[in-house]
Parts: sequence; structure tokens; C-alpha cells
Amino acid sequence: MEPNSEQTAELAEEPEVIDDEGSEEGGAAARYDITSFGADFDVDGLVKRLRTEEIFVPSFQREYVWTINDASRFIESLLLGLPVPGIFLARESTTNKFLVIDGQQRLKTLLFFYDGYFNPKPVDKSKRIFKLKNVHPRFEGLTYENLEEKDRLQLDNSIIHATIIKQDSPADDDTSVYHVFERLNSGGKRLAPQEIRVATSHGRFLELVTELNETPAWRLIFGKKSPRLKDQEMILRFLAMYFDSDRYQRPIGEFLNKFAQRNRNPNHDMLQTYRQKFTSAIETAANVLGTNAFRPLGPLNAAVFDSVLVGIARRLDRGPIKDTKQLAEAYKELLMNDEYQQLVSTSTSDERNVRNRLEKATTALAQIE
Repeated sequence: MEPNSEQTAELAEEPEVIDDEGSEEGGAAARYDITSFGADFDVDGLVKRLRTEEIFVPSFQREYVWTINDASRFIESLLLGLPVPGIFLARESTTNKFLVIDGQQRLKTLLFFYDGYFNPKPVDKSKRIFKLKNVHPRFEGLTYENLEEKDRLQLDNSIIHATIIKQDSPADDDTSVYHVFERLNSGGKRLAPQEIRVATSHGRFLELVTELNETPAWRLIFGKKSPRLKDQEMILRFLAMYFDSDRYQRPIGEFLNKFAQRNRNPNHDMLQTYRQKFTSAIETAANVLGTNAFRPLGPLNAAVFDSVLVGIARRLDRGPIKDTKQLAEAYKELLMNDEYQQLVSTSTSDERNVRNRLEKATTALAQIE
């Protein structure tokens, strides 16, 4: 199928990055034990839980795309007592809150109708009153407040079925949510891995990654912001390789999933450490290597990026770099090394290749004054 004009425009805007992650087969690297059960929520209870964020839509998910007609028909179905599709929730082990995996259009529609405004946005100067449109004449033009009492009670007490999942094992992460979300949200525009992580591993850590993505030195090197969050994924990749390379196992996407899950809400000191390691390393790279850093053949090479930036960060662990010319020369020599070229061009997600390229880059930069 040929991409449509919107997809073509988006592809043109996406900075090119050479990375093995997109070609990895499989995805999930573990077998999961998951408890799933059904629960029936009345609509009034769902809306109350949405308002208190006991049930919450992740900060990144697909935009609300329903029209007023779509939304009105959904509300009308409930008012008429007709069955509607269920929703899919994941219970978070740390908070016991429910993450919306599938059903955000329906849940947001309910919240909008009860609050009285259709798809309100902070930037809107005026809000559109949510009046039912193109529905049964009995309900046409009505808001929630204008419904007859018996109809409001019908809506309040309508039941929406939810399937709730909770990962029992492995016990040290909730990465199954990533894979469930990926499969349930694969229709239409396929979500990129980092887009799914932001949805399923939300917390202070990925908020920091979003903040670090604004770092001027990083913007100088990466270029325009990635509409699919590839630039944010590269920051996550550096932090995971620097702090957790000993745990690395392919596929690299799952390694990043686990790192993001384990570090969802680090304490203030750890957040500051993450911030300092990335900013000092990327500023050094930008100042010394310039805009062509990590681009041996034009596009940014993810394997060169993670190994060289980790090497710079490890060198900075023992103090500032005084001889920047020496760093520039060491970087050029590394890129010309035949073995290193092989490590960053083929099978770059292989465990041995990851360890070897990190070691070669660290050794090459370790003796710089």
C-alpha cells in the first residue's frame, strides 16, 4: 500500500537514524504470566475515576479523533440501552491506578459529555458546548444537564465492561503492558517504540528525558525534533547503556523498555545524576565534534552515538577534558578503526557487539587529558 500524503510528509520530516532496533524480530524477550479479569463499571463511576485520575489516559496517546457525530452516537447508544464495546485497562502494581490501554475515545467522550464541553483544549479561546447531534429526536441538541432525570439515570447507571490485566511475572517490571498496548493500538498509523514507552512507562524519568530533549547541544547534533520521538529514544538509549550496559540483552527495544520501567520514578538525586551525565557528555560532543558527531556516513548512527557518548561520559567521570584536540583526534581514529566500523555497521544489537563497541570507545577516549 502506498503511503498517503500525510504519511509521506511525516516521513520527510523524520530525521534519518541508522538503528537496528526497527529490524529486530520478536519484540518481547520474556514469557509473561498475566492475570486478567473482567469488571463492570457504571458510567458515573467511570467519569468520577477519570476525574480523579484513578483511571487515566497516558500523557501520550493517540489524539482524540472522534467527531461530534461519533461522540453523540456513542452517548445515544448508552441512553437507548444498546451494548457498546468494552475497554482495556492495566492495573499498575505501584499505584493500583488503571492505565487506559484501549478505549480512550469512549472514555474521553464520557468525560467531555459530563463536563459539558466537546474536546476542550487549553489553547481554545472558547469552548464548544457538547450538545448531542444527529441522534434520536428525543435527545437531539441536549447536554448532560438538559437530559430528563430518567435519561440521566439511565446514562449514569449504564454498564461498560472492562478487561483488566496485571503482570504477575516477571515481577521486576511491567513490560507486558508495552506489548499489549502495541498490539491493541496497531491499527492506522503504527506507533513508534518510544511513543509507546511514553504511554506505558510514564513518570518522572521519561518526563526528564522529554526535558533533556530540549538541550541546545543535543538539538544542534540531532537536528529538528523527531515527530516519532526518536530523539528522545536516543537519550534513553545513552542513559540505559551508561548505567545498565551490564544487563544488556537483545532485543535492544526490550532492554530500553525494562530500563524505562525500572526507573520510572527515581528520586531527586538520581534524576540530577541522569541530567548531569547526559548534558555534560552531549555538550562536550557538540563543542568538540560539532554537528557531524555520530554521523560517519551522513545519517546519525545509533551504535556510534551510544558507544562514543558513553565513552565521553566515562572519561568525564574523572574530570573535565582539557585537550579537546586530542578528543577530536581520538574520535577520528576510532571511526577509522576496521574492527569498530564492523561493530557499528552490522548486527549492532548483538550482545557481544554492544559490549565490544562500548569497550573500544571507552578505551579510545580514556587517556585523553
